Amino acid sequence: MWCSTETMTPTFQPHKRNPPPPPSPPPSAHPLHFYTKVVQNQKMVQSGVPLCNTCGEQVGLNDNGEVFVACHQCNFPICKDCFEHELNEDHRVCMKCGTPYEERTKEEEDFHEIEVHENQSTMASEISNSQDVGLHARHVSSVSSVDSEEVKEESGKSFWKNRVEIWKGKDKKNKKKKAAPKVENEASVPPEQQMEETRPNASAAAPLSVIIPMAKSKIAPYRTVIIMRLIILGLFFHYRVTNPVDSAFPLWLTSIICEIWFAFSWVLDQFPKWCPVNRQTFIDNLSARFEREGEANELSSVDFFVSTVDPLKEPPLITANTVLSILAVDYPVDKVSCYVSDDGAAMLTFESLVETADFARKWVPFCKKFSIEPRAPEFYFSQKIDYLKDKVQPSFVKERRAMKRDYEEYKVRVNALVAKALKTPEEGWTMKDGTPWPGNNSRDHPGMIQVFLGHTGARDTEGNELPRLVYVSREKRPGYQHHKKAGAENALVRVSAVLTNAPFILNLDCDHYVNNSKAVREAMCFLMDPEVGRDVCYVQFPQRFDGIDRSDRYANRNTVFFDVNMKGLDGIQGPVYVGTGCVFNRHALYGYSPPSMPSIPRSSCCCCPSKKSTTDGVYRNAKREELQAAIHNLKEIDNYDDNERSTLISQMNFEKTFGLSTIFIESTLMENGGVPESADPSMLIKEAIHVISCGYEEKTEWGKEIGWIYGSVTEDILTGFKMQCRGWKSIYCMPLRPAFKGSAPINLSDRLHQVLRWALGSVEIFLSRHCPLWYGFAGGRLKWLQRMAYINTIVYPFTSLPLIAYCCLPAICLLTGKFIIPTLSNVASVLFLGLFLSIIITSVLELRWSGVSIEDLWRNEQFWVIGGVSAHLFAVFQGFLKMLAGVDTNFTVTAKAAEDGEFGELYLVKWTTLLIPPTTLIIVNMVGVVAGFSDALNGGYESWGPLFGKVFFAFWVIFHLYPFLKGLMGRQNRTPTIVVLWSVLLASVFSLIWVKINPFVHKVDTEAISETCVAIDC
Repeated sequence: MWCSTETMTPTFQPHKRNPPPPPSPPPSAHPLHFYTKVVQNQKMVQSGVPLCNTCGEQVGLNDNGEVFVACHQCNFPICKDCFEHELNEDHRVCMKCGTPYEERTKEEEDFHEIEVHENQSTMASEISNSQDVGLHARHVSSVSSVDSEEVKEESGKSFWKNRVEIWKGKDKKNKKKKAAPKVENEASVPPEQQMEETRPNASAAAPLSVIIPMAKSKIAPYRTVIIMRLIILGLFFHYRVTNPVDSAFPLWLTSIICEIWFAFSWVLDQFPKWCPVNRQTFIDNLSARFEREGEANELSSVDFFVSTVDPLKEPPLITANTVLSILAVDYPVDKVSCYVSDDGAAMLTFESLVETADFARKWVPFCKKFSIEPRAPEFYFSQKIDYLKDKVQPSFVKERRAMKRDYEEYKVRVNALVAKALKTPEEGWTMKDGTPWPGNNSRDHPGMIQVFLGHTGARDTEGNELPRLVYVSREKRPGYQHHKKAGAENALVRVSAVLTNAPFILNLDCDHYVNNSKAVREAMCFLMDPEVGRDVCYVQFPQRFDGIDRSDRYANRNTVFFDVNMKGLDGIQGPVYVGTGCVFNRHALYGYSPPSMPSIPRSSCCCCPSKKSTTDGVYRNAKREELQAAIHNLKEIDNYDDNERSTLISQMNFEKTFGLSTIFIESTLMENGGVPESADPSMLIKEAIHVISCGYEEKTEWGKEIGWIYGSVTEDILTGFKMQCRGWKSIYCMPLRPAFKGSAPINLSDRLHQVLRWALGSVEIFLSRHCPLWYGFAGGRLKWLQRMAYINTIVYPFTSLPLIAYCCLPAICLLTGKFIIPTLSNVASVLFLGLFLSIIITSVLELRWSGVSIEDLWRNEQFWVIGGVSAHLFAVFQGFLKMLAGVDTNFTVTAKAAEDGEFGELYLVKWTTLLIPPTTLIIVNMVGVVAGFSDALNGGYESWGPLFGKVFFAFWVIFHLYPFLKGLMGRQNRTPTIVVLWSVLLASVFSLIWVKINPFVHKVDTEAISETCVAIDC
């Protein structure tokens, strides 16, 4: 079962899902025969007559002397001979659009004796068959001349002509064998049964999902207030700009610049929420359509990806719970495969998976027998609820106690492995058979793959098959760029394509377990819907978290983002990809464009570099269909070998895109998934090892146009953005029971470092060629409101600069006695009042349609300030240092497990430089408040009026930073001395310098005073 680059023992037997073979194409449709005629065809194109998209010959003219057109719906170019061949083969629909061939001349109808009085079910079956025809027998005539020149004309005419003749003879023999069996089958079915089969099933025909738009009573006032707020903002800025404060002009100018940026940020954040929607799924209808009793299960397969790096920072028990919850999902076991990426090549991770696979033999049948939720044992047994609710089996209590005991014993074994791994032997780790562990050097080791479970592996305690569990550790060598998590995910894409090739991929972080066992079915309600899922690149689930304090002090839940912003994006082009809890369409990851997108001419990308990636998707679609048809036609020829297939793939330039793996490239052509028929099961593990080699991605499109995109530590935003630029849509799925749950760093320092990482990724995207400000405009496939949302995701870190300046203004005003606003008139008072009311009403109406609590909204507002003046500020400077000076920043993995005691991690204070700016702001503003009250007491009654606005401004800053101040004190109200010293030092230096410079106080003219004194007669 074990396999690496040194010892590759193929033991994995793939489960093949073979779709029905498509009808045979006409003899002239052979692709390689088509290559030999490229030069001749190029001359024919010059005559103005299009070329047949099947055989490559001229379409020809009809009886009226006009260009022959078979389909008047899409004008798909096909010649008369190929058209007659299609009719003889009983294919009466267009190979491109599926429209029936109804608009033909009377002479053609008499010649072919076409019956048009077919029933609806027969027509539907022909339409489905036509899709296969279009998939395998369609050839795009616009083949680039570079590709055609790679095939020598003379060799093509001599060698492939003989093979085509053999194929023709075989095709003619097969035609004679079709009519008789078909008539016998029809006669054997009674008329009553035929009527029952054609009668539509109500539940199977029911929709799988529906869109529930927001009620007009909720959304109409919301939009009205947004427009009113925009108008009030315009009037407010008109007043602010036309009424400067001469006595404090620098302060006034600073405040104007900050306020304009805040208004710009608000517009970017607000308008993508213009048309929020809700969605509802119908899992029962999914089962009725694809899981009919007595028939084969037609649900699509799903490959789960779980990624981990350091088992000492990401505890193996947390990863194991995620794996166990995946293996126990409510989905056919033969359609589930779990791939665990160990990017640290740790023997601890491998050994813990061995224990996990053994425990899964008991845990999976227990979960499915009693339908328990959640199916992660650690979280199931720790629930403080009545676990006997809705349980009627008498044996449940006894089996639950036994299972809990088994799990505790399993935990002890895993904890023993962790304790053992804390001290690494000098000679390195060795496996049980005495051989050295290949991953002793985590930066220089071979690729490793181990298949634990599956239909060829161990079964559960009841003798049932278990889902596949595959351990993967990609090869790493010095001198190669491995691209961290994005590179690990791309390695899993290739390995899974070789071994199982499920059409859909669900990726999870190691600390996000499956909380809803039907989550996969929820996603399939969209992805398997022929009307909805055709253009869907991924289905994103919201992130929910365990172990967060009730007040959510640091806004770890991100409720406003997941319940407000994401719903708004779902009404445009779909939510952004957030890195976990997402089900992908595999072909969207391969860089293909959605099927419904119109083609963009390949030449259009030459005029503007930004259009290249968008048109590449369409071009790659055409090349895929051409290669797919070529491989299918090769299989129809007797005595073809794998070398011919490899040569064909090389000639089609697919190796430059996907890498040097024939099996993997052929798997990318299979829209319904499954291992290619030509793949040798005994060689799959060897091929899987090959595709995770460190040099496999060299000179390919991996990380550039296909797979997870490289160039940012937040590869999730970049990957989703590239897909939607090609025209794909995404869907936001929010089941009543959260689909996945994870753990979040509730400690202040860890939380700030997590936010720093996200912000740095946004800055990297802003400074890259993928910046939404200028990338992906070709074809207009990314909607403007969607682009506005992506712009917001990359510019929000820069808000830290005006924010920290704005938070310093109250203290400066209190220390100098100046203010940024002149004396208010009646009109100005109305504008300020209207602005505050519009802000409040907008928030209230947003809470009304979203269901978010006011506490969540306030916590989100507070942490926006806390993160803005700390993590976002550092991210901006680090991003510019990385892009301009090449100074890279290495991030430590945030802790995934809390300390002992409830919320013990919450009160732990860890030293980090991110704590200094917010602490300094708090101290400066407190000093300013004290100084302001002192001046008011000395200045008399008239000084209290101007003081009110300044103090209100200062307390606005202090209240927003209050959670930070509370976290800084810890449980025992203790703060690291270094933080206090640095903050007091900075505040003192700032105050002393300010008093020394005193820029807003007019300098005293000593000469004028002396002259005045002389003139006075004492």
